Amino acid sequence: MPTKNPQEPFSRLNVQEAKDMLDKGDIELIDVREPHEFNSGHLPGARLIPLATIPNHASELDDGRPILFVCGVGQRSALAAEYAAAAGKTNLYNIDGGTEGWLKSGYPVEK
Repeated sequence: MPTKNPQEPFSRLNVQEAKDMLDKGDIELIDVREPHEFNSGHLPGARLIPLATIPNHASELDDGRPILFVCGVGQRSALAAEYAAAAGKTNLYNIDGGTEGWLKSGYPVEK
């Protein structure tokens, strides 16, 4: 079950919870790593929006469905969720463990 810290404007997901949400569909998955990281392997269906550009692209995020942010281990994606919240977005999630945790769990990536 996602965890919600009252001081954070997003919920935290472990890798299994994220996979369950992705399998159900109707989510927006945003990878906030740099292009070279993304190109080396990313979660299936992820869209690349590097962290530094999130504020400029916040209006493109679909607030009508859950927005999941992922990075390498979960730090940059937490910051991306903060940026999205500052732009008025809700229904935000950070994948704790990030792409590294996804790979350690044996889940596939796209290149």
